[in-house]
Amino acid sequence: MRKALRLALPSLAALAALVLTATSAQAATWSSSDKWGTWSSGGYTISNDVWGGGAGPQTIWANSSSNWGVWSNQPNTGGVKSYPHSGRAIGRTLSSLGSVTSAFDVSVPGGGSYETAYDIWANNNAYEIMLWMNKTGAVGPIGSYQTTVSVGGHTWDVYKGSNGSNAVFSFLRHGNTNSGSVDVKAVLNWIKSQGWYGDVTLGDVQFGFEITSSSGGLNFTSNSFSVSSS
Repeated sequence: MRKALRLALPSLAALAALVLTATSAQAATWSSSDKWGTWSSGGYTISNDVWGGGAGPQTIWANSSSNWGVWSNQPNTGGVKSYPHSGRAIGRTLSSLGSVTSAFDVSVPGGGSYETAYDIWANNNAYEIMLWMNKTGAVGPIGSYQTTVSVGGHTWDVYKGSNGSNAVFSFLRHGNTNSGSVDVKAVLNWIKSQGWYGDVTLGDVQFGFEITSSSGGLNFTSNSFSVSSS
């Protein structure tokens, strides 16, 4: 009897996750299981963005550009499978911006391998700036460690490298957090002060969950998210 019960538990857990996801998706304003599914509202675009090789199923839902989430079932293998996110296009040079700030609040699982991260693009995607607000499991940044710096309201370990298509600057926060704010322009100005780029044009400021594995299906939720610029 005990053996039968132990074998049944994973199936019950998976069923519960599916029911929760189905309930969230059905109640939401928008949902999609298309790996490239997108939805725009209030100047933001939400994307399922299942781009990695060997990716599993993923369903994204949204009530607004701020409140959205995904159920993701990614195999326990290496490599990023998806980056479900909400993003806002800025389209201005760094020097012309008085401020760029953002705030977020998320609910994330305790297992799997993923990070909650900003993905910020500049100069037509020539430069990618990632701000890791929390990380769980077997995940790591591109490139090599450069320094530790306190900027934008947080203390980070900074990595610099390339993915073969563009330069990547990764800022890994000291200590995980599921809510807070960040002075994005201060971070971008700091990179400029290192001579790593010039007066770049800021493109999309994206925020979401970069998922490597979430075997059996895990839920990720953005309770709130905003980007402000002037």
